[in-house]
Amino acid sequence: MASGQDLLKYITQQLVRYMETPKEERRSSRKIRKPKEDWGSRWFGMMPLSLKMTVPRKKQENKKPPEE
Repeated sequence: MASGQDLLKYITQQLVRYMETPKEERRSSRKIRKPKEDWGSRWFGMMPLSLKMTVPRKKQENKKPPEE
């Protein structure tokens, strides 16, 4: 487990790194973000994808109701 000194040192390094970066660079890095992960894959991994690929879908055709 990290001691209090190590934690304080890490936080200080991160703060200094943040303060030294130019304001424009910080703004541009905020705008460029990774797309969020789907909640299904986040919680269940690759299972939802594999189920989507293996379970056949019914094709919906434009069927007209039977005429009387």
